[in-house]
Amino acid sequence: MQTKTYTPEFRAEAVKLVLAQGLSLEEAAQRIAMPKGTLANWVSSAKRGNAGTVMPGSRTVPELEAEVARLRKELAETRMERDVGKKGGRVLCSGVAARYAFMKSVRLDYPMKLLCRAFGVSRSGFYAWLNRAPSPRAQEDERLKVAIKAVHVQTRETYGPLRVQPELAAQGFEAGRDRIVRLRQELGLRCKQKRKLKATTNSRHDFPVAENLLNQTFAPTRPNEVWVTDITYISTGEGWLYLAGVKDVFTCELVGYAMGARMTQGLTAQALWRAVRHKRPATGLIHHSDRGSQYCADDYRKLVKQFGMLASMSRKGNCYDNAPMESFWGSLKNELIHHQRYATRADAETAIKEYIEIFYNRQRRHSRLGYVSPAQFAGNISKTTLAA
Repeated sequence: MQTKTYTPEFRAEAVKLVLAQGLSLEEAAQRIAMPKGTLANWVSSAKRGNAGTVMPGSRTVPELEAEVARLRKELAETRMERDVGKKGGRVLCSGVAARYAFMKSVRLDYPMKLLCRAFGVSRSGFYAWLNRAPSPRAQEDERLKVAIKAVHVQTRETYGPLRVQPELAAQGFEAGRDRIVRLRQELGLRCKQKRKLKATTNSRHDFPVAENLLNQTFAPTRPNEVWVTDITYISTGEGWLYLAGVKDVFTCELVGYAMGARMTQGLTAQALWRAVRHKRPATGLIHHSDRGSQYCADDYRKLVKQFGMLASMSRKGNCYDNAPMESFWGSLKNELIHHQRYATRADAETAIKEYIEIFYNRQRRHSRLGYVSPAQFAGNISKTTLAA
């Protein structure tokens, strides 16, 4: 039987597949159609420095390993430069001071040599700036950053620059909107993201439907003139929790609500009872809802009539006809529900009650109300009425 021979050139290339390219012995042997044991012997010999396994003029194993280490270092530096470019890309077109400020914020994460190269500045210039006393403007920016961080936490990470501005002013920090935007970007602060809502009530029934008295004109002139109502649902470890709410369109306040394990006419009736007990509205109030069976049922319609309210209902499948209530559901789910998991319905009820009673009605600034809370807006209306 004739023994197969291999040239030195072939041996050298075979060894490189394992040592330089990182293939396993099995992969390399299969690729070049040779016995795995023979290739293993060549690799072992190469690692021991046997020159007979590589062709003259080729690099030794230590040289190859050094080359691999150098390439890995260059790759790591390239990746760091890419990361720095992504994080600090916005300051590349800014002044040198802005670049220095960003470099200061990340200098513990990246080598100074790499940062100076990425932002086109000198090391000496950066350290001269670092040791220089900050300007009054820079000192004020730092104080504002602390206040902005505090507001971000206090408002449950839900406020954008438009609502942050009056909140800061109420705490004694006057700042322009553009400045707030810039400082929020430097701090990496972002609002919680919104998600789409789904319809809950069922409009496929034989109950009578009331006329749409609003036609998407939500412009009441006083409290307790127009109330909107609807049902939504929240996922818990025990199953769905249903929430029926009643909102005053003028003050944006949630004036009544009820929660339960079933989506029934009794749940909507309980929310309405609580709203009436809380606000005692005069007759003639417009009660607007969708065409869900819970609102069209005979007992519920009798209740609306008993309270002296005028029933109004949205067109079928048109969420814009009940936009104020959809706005509240969006705020509730975007600012609370979508960022928590509830093991029980009781856990969800506790969190929702706290959100409505403490945050939404009494603390959350509404753009429609001139960036004050519903409670403050209602209080201002009462003072104006009394003064008149």
